[in-house]
Amino acid sequence: MKRFILPLLLLTSLVHAEDAQPKTAEQILRIVRLSYALQNHKMNGELRDDATGRREPMELTMDNKVMRFRFKNAPPEIVHLDLNTEPATLYQVRPGGSSEVPASQHGDKVRGMEFNYEDLSLGFLYWPRPQLMGEGRVSAQKCWIVRVTNPSREGPYYVVDLYVHQASGGAAKMEAYDRNSKVVKRYQVIKVQKVEGATTLKELRIESLNPFNGDVKGRTYMTMDDPVKK
Repeated sequence: MKRFILPLLLLTSLVHAEDAQPKTAEQILRIVRLSYALQNHKMNGELRDDATGRREPMELTMDNKVMRFRFKNAPPEIVHLDLNTEPATLYQVRPGGSSEVPASQHGDKVRGMEFNYEDLSLGFLYWPRPQLMGEGRVSAQKCWIVRVTNPSREGPYYVVDLYVHQASGGAAKMEAYDRNSKVVKRYQVIKVQKVEGATTLKELRIESLNPFNGDVKGRTYMTMDDPVKK
C-alpha cells in the first residue's frame, strides 16, 4: 500500500490500486479526512520563498489526531489542527497563550509565505455537497477530481478542486478559485521519495495567482525530510 504524506494535504493511502473504482465525492473526501487521523509521524522541513530565497524551518508532528506545525525562527509560533472535532479546529500558539484562528484570518499568510491559515485548517474538506467532476492526470497518475464549494462568504476560497490519486487516496494537486471563477491558489506535489515502502512527500509547490491575468504572483516551496515514526 502506497502512502502520500503531505504536510499541507497530509493524505495517507487508504485505497489499494486494484480496488480503485469510481466512488462518490463524499466517499473520496471521507477517505481523505480519515487519513489525517491515522498519522503518527514527525517530520522536519522548511518553507522557501522562490523570489527572495528566504527560508522558514519547521517541524511537523502528527499524534492523537492532532497536527502541529512548529516554526523555529523568531517570533516562535505553533499552529495545531485538532482533528478530533468536525470540522477540524485550527489553533495558533504564540508567546502569551493559545487561541483559535478566526475565519476572518484564514486568508492571512503563514510566516509571510504563499501559504495561508485556510490551507492549514483543511476546512474545505468539510464543505457540504462535494461533486465528483470526473478524472484527470497529475504527473501521468490517474486522479479523481472532487469539487467543493464554500457554503459561506468567509475565507479566501469559493471553490476548491482536489485531484485525489486513485492508487493511494492522496492529493496530488489542489486548485482554489475566487467568486469570479478565477484561480487564485495552486498546490502540486513535484517530488516524492520512498521510505520503508511508502511514497512520501519530498517537495510541494505552492503558487498564488493573479486572478485578472493568471500570472503567478508568488511561489513557495515546501521541502520535507524523511518522516520518523513516533
